[in-house]
Amino acid sequence: MISWAYRSVMRRLPPMTAVRVFEAAARHENFTAAARELGMTQAAVSYQIGIIEDKLGAALFRREKKRVRLTEAGRRAAEQVTRAFDMMDVAFAGVRAENEAMLTVSASQTFANTWFAWRLGVFQMQHPEMAVRLIATDAMVDFATDEADVGVRSGLGPWPGLAADLLFRVDFTPMCSPAFLARHGGTILPADLLHLPLISPQDEWWPWWLTEAGVDVPDGPIRPGIRLDAQSHEGNAAMAGQGVAMLTPFFWRNDLADGRLVRPFAQISSRGYGYWLVYPEHRRSVPKIRRFREWLLAEVAKDLAALERTG
Repeated sequence: MISWAYRSVMRRLPPMTAVRVFEAAARHENFTAAARELGMTQAAVSYQIGIIEDKLGAALFRREKKRVRLTEAGRRAAEQVTRAFDMMDVAFAGVRAENEAMLTVSASQTFANTWFAWRLGVFQMQHPEMAVRLIATDAMVDFATDEADVGVRSGLGPWPGLAADLLFRVDFTPMCSPAFLARHGGTILPADLLHLPLISPQDEWWPWWLTEAGVDVPDGPIRPGIRLDAQSHEGNAAMAGQGVAMLTPFFWRNDLADGRLVRPFAQISSRGYGYWLVYPEHRRSVPKIRRFREWLLAEVAKDLAALERTG
């Protein structure tokens, strides 16, 4: 069996750029039209044609006044080259169609489990021709090696080489279940949090929020408590009455509205972070990415407006 590397050495092809220029020039029999199609100058087209003719040792065009004509050798070559380009187009069209039919989204566990997974079916119904794959992971997506088309991550942004659309700013406030609040008298003060069961008390959001609430926070961990690795888990633990969790209202709007969670305090804090839709800058115009971006921004805006109305 002949290896691909060996076969490529055996081929005596002109440079592919020159072949592409020849195909366009032969199709138009006009260097100016070929230059316009390829975004080149007429001089550049003429130069590339010269490279092929020098390599073949034969003229492919006859230069006449203000126009060019294919020679017989040029006509024979053009027929084969055009056929080859058509075959390559068919080969890559299959890959393009397969790629366009699948959108892979990488999202943090919190975003995926508290918001996105609940709405994924809406996008699927609006675009039945496209399958959507969700990868819920807190690992930072690497578009050079991962399969993801787009990612949803929290951070400050921007990131070099990536287009980034801000979805919403991350804010936070303590929440608990109504039963938990009732067990502790129905009303609690910010300072009481230093002595109550907290969920993920090691989270840096706790001292930040408490300090803004005017509480003198001691150095070191606030107190022992349940440690969970994602806000999605922390919110569920709070609904189960296991303590007070520091949560982002956007993610828990429905649970607040349905009474599964309550906010004991009006104060909401932020550290400037946001959730962003990110994707490679050079893929901004890919149709499936463009459609998903438009849908996601509209869905988030709708929920932000509903959250503002309900307070």
